Amino acid sequence: MKRIGSGLQQMRGTSSLQDDQPLAGFEELAVPLFDSLYNFARWMAHNSNDAEDLVQETYLKALRSFASFQRGTNFRAWIFQILRNTFLSSCAKLDRRKTVAMDSQEEGTALPVETETPETILMSRSNFQLVQRAIDELPVHYREALLLCEVEEMSYREIAEVLSIPLGTVMSRLARARKEVRESLRSRSGAPGLFIEV
Repeated sequence: MKRIGSGLQQMRGTSSLQDDQPLAGFEELAVPLFDSLYNFARWMAHNSNDAEDLVQETYLKALRSFASFQRGTNFRAWIFQILRNTFLSSCAKLDRRKTVAMDSQEEGTALPVETETPETILMSRSNFQLVQRAIDELPVHYREALLLCEVEEMSYREIAEVLSIPLGTVMSRLARARKEVRESLRSRSGAPGLFIEV
């Protein structure tokens, strides 16, 4: 996060903006979305370094074209669309890997259990890994729709705007993505205690 903040400060000094008013408006709208943009970029790029670069490039592009943003429209959808377009245009540069190293960053987000045992911890991590693997294996167009809906909690209209597709296509992609995740989880449900609602 520090990189983005310092980047905004640097852009303030080198930007062709005449006063701080447009930048202040940009910061007010853009900074609260940093975590969401990074999480989406991380899922898309499968790599934290690439995700950081992608978010940084998104903020730079958004700042440069902020004057063209129409006030009163959906800024969140606008900047997510910039992120997605930046990812698609740089796919050739990104080293897209099929596997993702599982680090322990998710431990803090687990819901507390009254009696946490090594067995319940193992089952919880196992379930998370199965779901993450199932989502990672989705084609990009299904994965991005599912993540925008389920993780970013965007409405179908917002998703249609971000992905530049009709509303019916959003619903179709979500239905197919959920079906593929369910089927993937069923095929791997050799792990006991897997209770997933998708």
